[in-house]
Amino acid sequence: MIYKTILASLTALIIAAASSFAQDSHKSGPFQGAKANTGYVTHTTESGNSVLTLSEDFKAPNTPDPHWQVVDSKGNTYLLQKLSIKGDKMNRKITVPKYVPDIAKVQIWCALAETNLGEAAFEHSVK
Repeated sequence: MIYKTILASLTALIIAAASSFAQDSHKSGPFQGAKANTGYVTHTTESGNSVLTLSEDFKAPNTPDPHWQVVDSKGNTYLLQKLSIKGDKMNRKITVPKYVPDIAKVQIWCALAETNLGEAAFEHSVK
């Protein structure tokens, strides 16, 4: 009897956690731009932090210094981590700093040329 109670409690906890996670997940529209025009970005909340993750079909632009950049609902921009890292790898997932109030768009920004390579917008800004 105790085993069944524990199993039922764990099942309820897992279902509650899964539905809570689903509520905190937001998918952007597709990336659109001259160099970054594939895939999308997903926003989730993990341990109280905003996390952005690029979709598997996102292709990094072949430019010298691409970075993550976010735009808040007031139009302020925040230059974040480099997209490309050592060994031809990519920062596909980043934690957004706490000082960013919300995210309306995610841009792939070339820091060398100071130009927007492409952006993906959320239907509503996310926090």
